[in-house]
Amino acid sequence: MLVTDLGRMAFDDAWKLQEQAVAERLAGGPDRLFLVEHDPVVTLGRHGGRENLLVSPESLAARGVTLAQASRGGNITCHFPGQVVAYPIFKVRPGRGGLRGLFADLEAVVIAVLAGYGVDGQRVAGRPGVFVSGRKIASIGLAVRRSVTAHGLALNVGRDLDIFSLVTPCGLHDVAPTSLVREMPAEAASKHPTEEHLLGDVKRTLVAAFENVFGQKAVLAAPPPAPGTGL
Repeated sequence: MLVTDLGRMAFDDAWKLQEQAVAERLAGGPDRLFLVEHDPVVTLGRHGGRENLLVSPESLAARGVTLAQASRGGNITCHFPGQVVAYPIFKVRPGRGGLRGLFADLEAVVIAVLAGYGVDGQRVAGRPGVFVSGRKIASIGLAVRRSVTAHGLALNVGRDLDIFSLVTPCGLHDVAPTSLVREMPAEAASKHPTEEHLLGDVKRTLVAAFENVFGQKAVLAAPPPAPGTGL
C-alpha cells in the first residue's frame, strides 16, 4: 500500500491524481492511499444532493467555497481545511465481503482512530459513516471501476464546522456534524497544542489503522503523475 500525503489540495486536482492511480491499479499497479485536506468545497454525489444545498452556487462562490460534482455514491457533503480525507485506491476483495465489506472496513478504520483519542465512534444501521452519540464525525462515499475504488472517507478533526451550515449533510435532516476536537476528552486534547499538530497526528494514526484493518504494510510514496484517464 503506497501512501502519499498530498497536503492541502483542491478537490478537482486530487481527483485527477485518483484517476491516474485507478488506471495504474487496473493495469496491475499497487494499492494506493492518498491523504489530503481540501480547499473548501461542497460535493454532490451520484445519487443527488443539490436539493440539500441551502444556498445558491453564487453564494457559495462569494464565500470562497467551490461546488463540485463527484462520481462517488451518496448525497451532498463538504470538505475543508481541518478535515482529513483518505482516498484508498484499492482492489475490492470478494473474500472480505466485497463492497459492503469495504464500507465496514473503512468504518472500522475511523472507529479505531477515534478510540486512540478516547472517543467512542459508532456505526448506525443504514447510514454509512461513523457517529458519536448520534452526531456525524466521518462520511464515507466510494466510486468503483472494475473492482477498483476511488474516493473514500472524510474525518472531521478541527473545531470549525461552519461550512456544514450551507448544506443538509448527506441529506440527513436529523443529524448534526461534529469533530474530533469537539468530542475528545480534555486529557487527550492536552497532548496536542494546536489543531495543526492534531491533524498531523491523525494522519499517522489513520495510516496505522489502515495497516491493521487491511493487513497491508504502508510505504511512503510520491503521487502518480496527472492527469489520468477517466473513471
